[in-house]
Amino acid sequence: MVSKQDLSLVQVGGEPYDIGYRLGEIARPVFTEYMEQSSAWPAVRRWHGDPFVQQLRGAAQAHFPALLVELDGMAAGLGWSAEDLFLWNCRGELIHNAPDGCTTLAAVAGHARFIAHNEDGDPFLRERCSLVEVQPAGKRGFVSFYYPGSLPGHTFAANRAGLVQAINNLRIRVPTAGVPRMILSRAVLDAASLDEALHILRDPPAASGFHHMLGCAGDERLLSVEASAQRCSVQTVSAFAGHANHLIHPGCEAEAQIVTDSSRDRQARVEHLLPRLASPITPAALLEVLQDRAPAGLPIYRDDPLDPDDENTLATVLFEIGNADVSMKVYRQGQCAFDTVIACVPPAQPCV
Repeated sequence: MVSKQDLSLVQVGGEPYDIGYRLGEIARPVFTEYMEQSSAWPAVRRWHGDPFVQQLRGAAQAHFPALLVELDGMAAGLGWSAEDLFLWNCRGELIHNAPDGCTTLAAVAGHARFIAHNEDGDPFLRERCSLVEVQPAGKRGFVSFYYPGSLPGHTFAANRAGLVQAINNLRIRVPTAGVPRMILSRAVLDAASLDEALHILRDPPAASGFHHMLGCAGDERLLSVEASAQRCSVQTVSAFAGHANHLIHPGCEAEAQIVTDSSRDRQARVEHLLPRLASPITPAALLEVLQDRAPAGLPIYRDDPLDPDDENTLATVLFEIGNADVSMKVYRQGQCAFDTVIACVPPAQPCV
């Protein structure tokens, strides 16, 4: 499957607990140090024993029990308590200003469809993340960028139904007692189509929110989805679109959110650059936008150790979505570190 691999790819499979346990083992060498230096973890762990956390866990159990088992297995593989790891995977619900950023672009060029994405996170994680190829028993499986100790799905990924997902953090001020957003984004990776992904995002009650850029092999649509505690807004990308880390769809004004200076500047810069790209838009042009260091304001590509959101660009991905497969190229510091084509497979066919 892989034609170029400088970025680590780890294969994981089996039942939910087994998958989680192995993901925890992968993260264990760096996770304690990661948490010790994290400015977010002290704020998150103050929620120990809070009834709201039990409501979040209850919603996850009611709607996606297998993913809660996966998360509990990850805690065991890490040597952490299940309560602590659940708290960490609810950081977006509990502290609202979690240090996970990102910028996503989508473009349609003739019959070609592209999703490109900068994964921005804690600078400590530079060179400490990996790619995981996950094959749950009885499901198609997926390839995802993996933060140590966080469920796959809240970054960027593609599954073997051809579904592509890239996530942007939204800083929702008023969470509700629903399914944590990292559970929902992981659940999307088991979807067999765009419509099934939308059902996952629309039907269960959401606790906070993410922006999901979605595409699928064999489906002409690219979808920009703001799935939050109050609403699920879906826009079809007709030519191009860009999204940073705040709600921008019409009607979002009613939902309280945090808009950081970086998110505001990146959104403005994307909206300035995309209309100026030559037609048809090319992969190189999209990557150039994601590498942009603005002449004024805070840049799209983030490598400043003093970034005001405490985030740096950890990786950049370019997905080209075809009729029966998805091309996935991952870049670090402008160099291609992983290049593969993920072919669609029927539901019962095992990963090869």
